[in-house]
Amino acid sequence: MRQSFAESTARERISQLLDAGLFYEILGPAQRVSSPHLAQLGVPAAFDDGVVIGSGSLGGRPVLVASQEGEFMGGGVGEVHGAKLVGLFQRALVVRPAAVIVIAESGGVRLHEANAGLIAVSEVMRALLDVRAAGIAVVMLIGGANGCFGGMGLIARCADHIVMSDIGRLSMSGPEVIESSNGVEEFDSRDRALVWRTTGGKHRYLTGDADVLVEDDGDAFRKAAMEALGSAKPLTLESMLAEHALLSERVRLFGDCKDAMDIWRRLGVNHPERVTDMEADQLQSLAHRQSTDLEPV
Repeated sequence: MRQSFAESTARERISQLLDAGLFYEILGPAQRVSSPHLAQLGVPAAFDDGVVIGSGSLGGRPVLVASQEGEFMGGGVGEVHGAKLVGLFQRALVVRPAAVIVIAESGGVRLHEANAGLIAVSEVMRALLDVRAAGIAVVMLIGGANGCFGGMGLIARCADHIVMSDIGRLSMSGPEVIESSNGVEEFDSRDRALVWRTTGGKHRYLTGDADVLVEDDGDAFRKAAMEALGSAKPLTLESMLAEHALLSERVRLFGDCKDAMDIWRRLGVNHPERVTDMEADQLQSLAHRQSTDLEPV
C-alpha cells in the first residue's frame, strides 16, 4: 500500500527508506541537542533541532542519512541543525558509505538565527563538496510539503543526484520571498498552480534539475535512492565549467519565457497544458526529454 512521503514525519521517512531495523540515530532523543538561541527569544525548541541524522543500510549497503522535520520551524536551518549535517558529512569521510542521503524539507535559513544559519549553510555546502570530492555520492530526496528553498535549495543543487516527487518543490527563493522583493506582478505566491508549475518536481525534472521524478510514495523514493548508490559524479573543474555553460545556455533559450509552460513548449513538449495532470511514469517516458504529444498512456 502506498505511503505518502509528503505526509510522513522525518523519522517515518527514514523508516520507509532504509532496511528495517538497521537505523542507528546519532545524537538521538536522549542527548537532547537543541538550539541555544531559541530559548533566549522565547521560542520553543526541539530536542533534535529539526533534523534526524544517523547510519543505516539500504539494500544491504551502508549509508548515512539525514532527514529534516518540516513540522519544526519549516525545517529551517539554524546553528545546531547545520552542525549536525556538517558532522554527518564529515563522518562520511571516515566510514565511506555507499552514499550520504539527505531527505530535504526546508524553507531555508531559520530567521531566528539568521547569521548563524547563514554560516551553517555555507559550512554544510563545504562539507558536502568535500564528500563528493572524495568520490562518495550525495543523494537528495525532495518530497516534503514545505519544499526545499533558500540555503537548502543551494545545498541540494550541490549534490550528485536529486530525486523529487511532484509534491516536492525546489528553488533558491521561496514564492513569498520573490513576491516581496519584486511584486505580485512578477510572482503571485497565492497562485498555487503557478507556484507548483514553477518550482515543482515535474518542472525540475523536465528542465534537468531533478534526475528522477517519482510518485509521492516511500517505496518509490527508496527504489530511486537504491539506484543512485555508489554513483558519484566527478567533481572537477571541467564539470563545473560544463555546469556554468549549461546555465548560460538556459538563459539564452528561456530568458524571455513568462511561464513554465512556455519553457516546456520550447523544450519540445507539444501539449504542455497536459503536463500538470500526468503521472510520474508518464513524464519519465519522455526519454531524454525529447518531443512528444504527451498522449495519455
